[in-house]
Amino acid sequence: MSLTLADKVVYEEEIQKSRFIAKAAPVASEEEALAFLAENREPEATHNGHAYKIGLLYRFSDDGEPSGTAGRPILHAIEAQGLDRVAAEALRRAPKVPLVERVGLAFLVPFAEVGRVYALLEARALKAEETYTPEGVRFALLLPKPEREGFLRALLDATRGQVALE
Repeated sequence: MSLTLADKVVYEEEIQKSRFIAKAAPVASEEEALAFLAENREPEATHNGHAYKIGLLYRFSDDGEPSGTAGRPILHAIEAQGLDRVAAEALRRAPKVPLVERVGLAFLVPFAEVGRVYALLEARALKAEETYTPEGVRFALLLPKPEREGFLRALLDATRGQVALE
């Protein structure tokens, strides 16, 4: 099972009068990783080496350090700890959580059944995007893949089958 970070983390250490700052964060896409790197760049730093891994996609940079001495070791640290969807390097001390694959689900419910759907979503602590249409409310949500079938059964039961899956 892959892991990812529970939240952003920062770690600082001084070694031989050089200050090292390691920052890491969970990310869901390459765009999020690049945004994190841009937002967390240390402008005063001589080098901003980095790495990220998202599934099979990975990137690293030595940022002017001798080739292979910054980015690749950071990537190795990510992989050695079984992490995925991670940007940067402050990994060893960071709290980690299981990486749960999520799947999208969209469905249309008549207005008369919307209250039941709200109750079902609230009971399972799920958040959904809602769009009102002339036929009812369209819900779109992401849920853990192993829970999809159980949620569908509960949805059909709660709405007495009055739901149109998209």
